[in-house]
Amino acid sequence: MSKARTNTEKLYDVIKKPIITEKSVGATTLGKYTFEVVKDATKVEIAQAVELAFPGRKVKSVRTVYMPSHQKRMGYKFGRTDSSKKAIVTIEGDPIEELIGA
Repeated sequence: MSKARTNTEKLYDVIKKPIITEKSVGATTLGKYTFEVVKDATKVEIAQAVELAFPGRKVKSVRTVYMPSHQKRMGYKFGRTDSSKKAIVTIEGDPIEELIGA
């Protein structure tokens, strides 16, 4: 299961990528940012990873959602998308300009 990630090398592996959708970009005005994270990451690990990746920012809260796989069709063949976990992180203070393109 989940092992405690205390060293900084493993914290960099917690966040896979930011999720940039119309809804998530709109939430940046409220200080909420959405990231795809590894499936076994805890909320504490996610908060530590965000604070490590973006110095000077303080994480206020973390909400996580497990996204199950879905069946997709390409022509006459069927397949499945990958399941994933996403985290909605609320940041106190200044916005993260690197993610919103400001």
